[in-house]
Amino acid sequence: MLFVNTFFSCSSDKLNKPYPCLDGNCDGVFRIDPLVSPGVYQDNNGYWHIEHMGLNYFTIEGDLDKLHPDYIINGVPLIETGYDSDYWIAFDSLTFTVPMYSFLSWFSDAEFNNPIPIGNQTYTLTDIAQIQPPLNIAGYTISKNMCWDCPYTETLLGTYSKYNYHPRQEFFFDNEMAGDTTKVFIKTIFNSDVGQRVDIENEFKIIFEDND
Repeated sequence: MLFVNTFFSCSSDKLNKPYPCLDGNCDGVFRIDPLVSPGVYQDNNGYWHIEHMGLNYFTIEGDLDKLHPDYIINGVPLIETGYDSDYWIAFDSLTFTVPMYSFLSWFSDAEFNNPIPIGNQTYTLTDIAQIQPPLNIAGYTISKNMCWDCPYTETLLGTYSKYNYHPRQEFFFDNEMAGDTTKVFIKTIFNSDVGQRVDIENEFKIIFEDND
C-alpha cells in the first residue's frame, strides 16, 4: 500500500507542474537588427529585404517570454533558441592580400612597434571545397564524417543560444549573395529540461540585395 501511495504522489506532482511561461502563453518576437542592417524592411509578401552594407553578416535578435520560477535554476532560465537556414556556401577559391615588411624595416614610431610595409603580397587558395565542407550561413558545417545515427547529431545541426531571454544570432552575408533568397528557421524551447515544455517556431523569408 505504501508503494501505491508513493507512485500516485509522484504522478500527481508531475501532472501539476506549472505552465512553463509566467503569462500563460509562451511566445517570442524576432526581428532583423536595423542597427546592423540599416534600411531592412518587410514587403507585402512577407519577404525581408536586406542590403549588403559592407558588413559580412546580418543579425536576428529576439525577445522571449519569461519562464515560471520552477523552470529557472540558480537564476538561469531553462530556455533555448536554435537557428538554421536553407542557404549553403561552398568555397571554390579564396584570395587575400597581406602587407610585406623588410628585415630592416622603417618604423612609424620611436618605440619601433609599428613597422611600415614595403609592399603587398597576394595569395590565392584553390579547391577549398576539398578540405572545407559547405558552410550554412547560420554558422555551422556538416563534416563528411558526420554520424547521422548518433543521438547527439541533432545538436550539431544549427546554432544555439541558451539560457537567454534576448538571443542574438549573426548570419553570414557577403556581396556575392546579392539577388539570392533564403529562409531562416528559428525554434525556441521553453523549458529545455524535463517536465512540461513548449516549442515555438518562426521563419524569415529573406531577399539579399546590393546597395548599389
